[in-house]
Amino acid sequence: MGKRGGRRFNGRGGRGGRGGQRDQRERVDYQEVLKQNELYERYYNELGVVPDEEREVFWGALKRDLPNSFRFTGSKGHAIPVQQRLKDHYVPEITSIRHNDELVEPPTPLPWFPDELAWQMTTPKSVVRRFPPFASFQKFLVSETSVGNISRQEAVSMIPPLVMDVKPGMTVLDMCAAPGSKAAQLVEMVHGGEEDRMRKVVQRFRKEDGKETSPDGEGTQEEMRDGDDENGDWSDDGRTTGLLIANDADYKRAHMLIHQMKRLNSPNLIVTNHDATMYPSIKLPSEPIHDGGLPKSRYLKFDRILADVPCSGDGTCRKNPGVWKDWNPGNGLGLYVTQVRILVRALQMLKVGGRVVYSTCSMNPVENEAVVASAIERCGGLSKVNIVDCSSALPKLKRRPGLKDWKVMDKQGKLWQSWLEVEGQKAKAGPDGLGKLVEGMFPPSNTSDAGGDIPLDRCMRVYGHLQDTGGFFITVLEKQIEIKARPEAESKKTEHKPSIIAAVEEIEAKPTDGTDPLERIDALDDMLPPQEQENGGGDGPSAAARQNKENAPTEQISSRKRELDDEADAEASTKRPKFRDEVDEAAPRGVEDRQVHFPPPPGAQLELTRPETVSAPEPEALLPQHQKRKNNQPFEEPFKFLDPNHEELQNIYDFYHISPRFPKERFMVRNAMGSPVKTIYYTSTLARDILTENEGKGLKFVHCGVKMFVKQDVQKVGVCKWRIQTDGLPILESWVGEERVVRLWSRTTLKKLLVEMFPKVDGNGWRDLGEIGERVRDIEMGCCVLRVEKSEGEDGFRQRMVLPLWRSLHSLNLMLPKEDRKAMLLRLYNDDSPLMDHSKDRFNTQANGDDTSNDVEVKDELTVGADEEEVAAAGVPATEEGALKMEDGAYSKVEDEAAQEVGVAVGVRDEEGLFNRMM
Repeated sequence: MGKRGGRRFNGRGGRGGRGGQRDQRERVDYQEVLKQNELYERYYNELGVVPDEEREVFWGALKRDLPNSFRFTGSKGHAIPVQQRLKDHYVPEITSIRHNDELVEPPTPLPWFPDELAWQMTTPKSVVRRFPPFASFQKFLVSETSVGNISRQEAVSMIPPLVMDVKPGMTVLDMCAAPGSKAAQLVEMVHGGEEDRMRKVVQRFRKEDGKETSPDGEGTQEEMRDGDDENGDWSDDGRTTGLLIANDADYKRAHMLIHQMKRLNSPNLIVTNHDATMYPSIKLPSEPIHDGGLPKSRYLKFDRILADVPCSGDGTCRKNPGVWKDWNPGNGLGLYVTQVRILVRALQMLKVGGRVVYSTCSMNPVENEAVVASAIERCGGLSKVNIVDCSSALPKLKRRPGLKDWKVMDKQGKLWQSWLEVEGQKAKAGPDGLGKLVEGMFPPSNTSDAGGDIPLDRCMRVYGHLQDTGGFFITVLEKQIEIKARPEAESKKTEHKPSIIAAVEEIEAKPTDGTDPLERIDALDDMLPPQEQENGGGDGPSAAARQNKENAPTEQISSRKRELDDEADAEASTKRPKFRDEVDEAAPRGVEDRQVHFPPPPGAQLELTRPETVSAPEPEALLPQHQKRKNNQPFEEPFKFLDPNHEELQNIYDFYHISPRFPKERFMVRNAMGSPVKTIYYTSTLARDILTENEGKGLKFVHCGVKMFVKQDVQKVGVCKWRIQTDGLPILESWVGEERVVRLWSRTTLKKLLVEMFPKVDGNGWRDLGEIGERVRDIEMGCCVLRVEKSEGEDGFRQRMVLPLWRSLHSLNLMLPKEDRKAMLLRLYNDDSPLMDHSKDRFNTQANGDDTSNDVEVKDELTVGADEEEVAAAGVPATEEGALKMEDGAYSKVEDEAAQEVGVAVGVRDEEGLFNRMM
């Protein structure tokens, strides 16, 4: 959903690109807020956002509480079983509930959301939480939310990703992503259909005489790739080749974003931490050199970009009643400049033919239509950027067209019809009270230099009374040809000049003979002389000066996500990255008078050294000591990719009999040494290229990759010390050899494995494990893959599942955290009985001297994934939590520390709110 902003005393900073400071205030009891605000109501009545006959129902809807809405997350194949459980069991159960002598309305699917994967419920959360007949439904919501299968998300917030038309294989950027509900939608789209594609690849190809062919011998892999297939791209054996980069300006909120998206386990995701108004260019590997030419730099361009920008959030008054108390016209006026800068930067980074979706949770045309029109004008008009007509998209969504004419309210509450009126008043009485008003806030004229009448009616406005939602604004923009954005400080008739970022890209792309790297810097100065106006354009040279001065939007108008009322989380997101005014005295010649970002984006960090003279310090070394660890941010370990022939990788491939088709060049670690010490991550080819090409160049990569293997101590020779992590199992499982696979068909057997932790296999214990008993009795110790197959009959499964399994010397165990076990038991068996931990029985037996097993063996089977030091310090074998420490942790060590600072560890409410806090 959009990022809500407010006045200085109640806002939060740094959501999209800029930010201010947050003053302390007492929390408001929203039940006591009087839902009246004369300026708020007068402004929208004067604008005529709805016809007069709808005015009463419009305001009536805004004064009612917002229904609860949620979405089933993950791949479609993963989400459907959870959705089916709701439809088959809980909806009929709720339909029969009476509250206050009236039948309760059950959850209903949103009519415009595909595949009924989003639902809404009007029953107040207080009733669901406290009324006994809702107990089982509440437990279902809490359980599935805790494991990430359900996401609490406002209905209108789900719209922007749906109109982006994301296809697998596309590169996508979410510029202002935290806390991550929309980013989660986007990454699901990037992976759309991947499970089916990969499974078909495995089924269609097998190895014959060292050559991959189809089972029926119809052709080689390459020949079959050339054919069309209804499921899309096969160029990476069915794996998606696309990428999502999710960005947030606040470091701690970027880690919150990781937590929100953790359960999606995408190797095609990168999380960055940058100011969206100055998002840096991302360098790609150079094209191959031909005929003795010089290498030409390439930069990533995106197919789709979401700019869900900071806004005043006045469309959220149904959920945030404080809007009624705090609303004033200055909120939207102060964010207009930031919003335009973000949108223009998005259009610069977009591919020709690509789409930018601009959205806010505000109804104010100054933050909506005015921003869209201003960005189009700055980018050269409709011949270069057009508004896409999405009237046929989501046909069951009720929406209204964008405004083509509006008035602007100043801080004193006076309405202005045009910029000419404002200029006349300034000439007559001075600028008092009008300082925030600028020409771009007013409707564009039909004769503007934008190339004609901008079709603002193609924008979408969603109002609360149309389908019982919040207010929202969405616009889809398409880039027609390449652009050079006009700096915002120039008059509309001034000749267009290249932006600072576009100019840097152009200069870097030019080949040089390598004799004097400073020639690029000099060329940049010649191309873009300093602006005379202090408050220069967002893309002109004054952009760095604005950041060095920490010039947040007017009077530090701050912004925040729509739903955030959590004080601890609010405190964590009050600051944005700061920028320094000068480099230290050790900077190389030619840099002394240049203003540097912290850390500098790649476009600003050109080659600053003269050959064989002095080396430029690393970005952090350029900073005074007190700025190196801003906000106590932990040091981010670098991403280092492993040699495909690394001994540890070879051991892993041999133990799990992994197909040679599975790529080896995408495995990485996070430590400066580049050694596989604790965890091995897996990522996509494009993500790998981005990480390696931009290493040490100022981009702040916070997260990338999926945990694929985790190291543990194994007290038996020949057992692989690397077990498959749950996160990476769906990616790898199809390529694991049958030697490490256990197949299960019976619901009874799976239930036993879910309820019982560490059931015995030795002796006659295997006889109690159903159809897998003999298999797990004979399989070698170590990690293996449990494939739960689809089967007919009452004791069979309708959906295929894959789970990690550990075979110890004496026992067997599903490598799942407790909350995952409980959620599956509730979903598959409607069973919430307590779990049984046989490891405690075994330890007690050993302690009483009744077991002849040696201590090492017992400790080994109980400490799968636990640190040896912790077990030794405790003096007893680990419990289930200790044994599954690596599985239970939602973060690596660095991520966990950052999460604890902001209070978003597993089970703690994040910004979008978990049902175990709501219900």
